[in-house]
Amino acid sequence: MFSSFLNRNYDRAIWALALPALGSLAADPLVSLVDTAFVGRLGVEALGALGVNTAIFSLSFFIFNFLAYGTTPMIARSLGKNDKAQAGRIIMQAFTLATLLGVAALLVLELFAPYLLSIMGASAELQSSALVYLRIRALAAPAVLFITAGNGVFRGFQNTRTPLMISLLLNGINIVLDPLFIFGFGWGLAGAALATALAQWVGALSFIGLIFFQQREKLGLELSLPNFSELRPFLKIGWELFLRTLSLSLTFTFATSVATRLGVTQVAAHQVASQIWLLLALTIDALAIAAQALVAKYAQENRQEAKAVADRLLFLGFIAGLFFALFFFVFQGFLPHFFTNEPEVTRLVLKIFPFIILTQPLNAVVFVWDGVFIGAEDFAFLAFAMMVSALISAVVLVLVVPLGWGLIGVWWGISTLMIARVLGLGWRYQKLFRPKP
Repeated sequence: MFSSFLNRNYDRAIWALALPALGSLAADPLVSLVDTAFVGRLGVEALGALGVNTAIFSLSFFIFNFLAYGTTPMIARSLGKNDKAQAGRIIMQAFTLATLLGVAALLVLELFAPYLLSIMGASAELQSSALVYLRIRALAAPAVLFITAGNGVFRGFQNTRTPLMISLLLNGINIVLDPLFIFGFGWGLAGAALATALAQWVGALSFIGLIFFQQREKLGLELSLPNFSELRPFLKIGWELFLRTLSLSLTFTFATSVATRLGVTQVAAHQVASQIWLLLALTIDALAIAAQALVAKYAQENRQEAKAVADRLLFLGFIAGLFFALFFFVFQGFLPHFFTNEPEVTRLVLKIFPFIILTQPLNAVVFVWDGVFIGAEDFAFLAFAMMVSALISAVVLVLVVPLGWGLIGVWWGISTLMIARVLGLGWRYQKLFRPKP
């Protein structure tokens, strides 16, 4: 029964995709992590303003992850049928949607910036600096969606090295510009936003140059705009993945909103803890990228082989989760000081650190399952399971302030989300690869 978990026959193919994907997956979280490290030196108010904005941008852009998660299996399936022309049409569909949605996101963020901050519960002392950061960073909204679509394209072609190179370029620019703009030019939080926006546009233009010019023929791309009927299948998949990602993002945004209402110090501590939790948890998502491509490929040929590679990926994910749990346990006394020198913020982060440690194996299994279900194109269940899990988590988060649970209550809400997701996806996984009637 457990032999497929220990089957190493797929390891070479898994790691060939997962290791390069590790860097590209961490692109946006690493940008936020670097911003947090530098902005943390500006004080609690700046760190709190950044925390509110990070939640807004996570919600704004994570909901469009279907541009990557839908594109990858669709292209992999087309290539499995030796239909490169169809893969090229999918690329055009993805970038057409990225353009339309990117412009829409830019307009919404710019026009409704003050209202978004108010909805998040930002206090008067956070509003001014948070508004400046939001409006500057929003200028990169189309760039973020181009990067998302570009990642999906190359993953579908089982090429995770190119996104890695662009990710390294993007993050290198941000690391150089952050201290220069924040401290060298004295622009503070606004400098952090500008550095991030410029870095993201460089990444976006790199993807556009490769896909539409340098590698256009190799990718089977013809420059013709898709009509609505061609976009309809993509929009159906996109809608289901949109609901799934929206539910996830709303949960984390709601958690930050609750932390904001607890006070400036609490939301600053929540920002630090969230960045630590998300960055290393999402690095395990590299295995999910391998799952999307490999499960999509094998599911066309042999569903039992798809199940075998999925089992192996789950085992590797669980082991990686245990490793990260051990890492956090050993370095918990050091990590918060990397982001803040405020004693009270550090104390609160350490208070909720057990949640970060104990949820790592759980996160790993959930993220790999996400990749498996996306590769198997079971998008409808992913959306349904996420919405149910988000509702259960929201019940816990709603009670945090009235019952005085504090920041620990916020992290119980996040942990509840992950527990509910494990139970739902685990139940469905038993039926996922049964032969079709």
